Amino acid sequence: MAVKEFTYRGKELAELKAMDTREFAKLLKARTRRAVLRQFNEIENFVSKCKKAVENKKEIKAHERHMIVVPKLVDYTIAIHNGKTFTPIKIIPEMLGHRFGEFVATRQKVEHGAAGIGATKSSMAKATKKT
Repeated sequence: MAVKEFTYRGKELAELKAMDTREFAKLLKARTRRAVLRQFNEIENFVSKCKKAVENKKEIKAHERHMIVVPKLVDYTIAIHNGKTFTPIKIIPEMLGHRFGEFVATRQKVEHGAAGIGATKSSMAKATKKT
């Protein structure tokens, strides 16, 4: 069985990468399209920053969790800030049109330890017997 090539709204990845950001915005849904057009300069500056970082073999870091993934960012590994640390994420074609923040959780799973003395009724009884 042949591997199906990635397409976004009928366009192949090579076509998407060749497009200007404004042309790509026309393929997006209304809210995302509006955000891309309003953030156009910010997105273009980030793409050029990414290209320079790749040339200099440096890590690409981003605090901008609201930035939308455009085709020019596909195949880059970007470290996205989660509020505490930078989590490296490889941008794949399926991420197009989504925001960076969707891929890095800001809250960690809570891992509870053992209950302390006095936290439960049984431990309270043990604490009063010892004294």
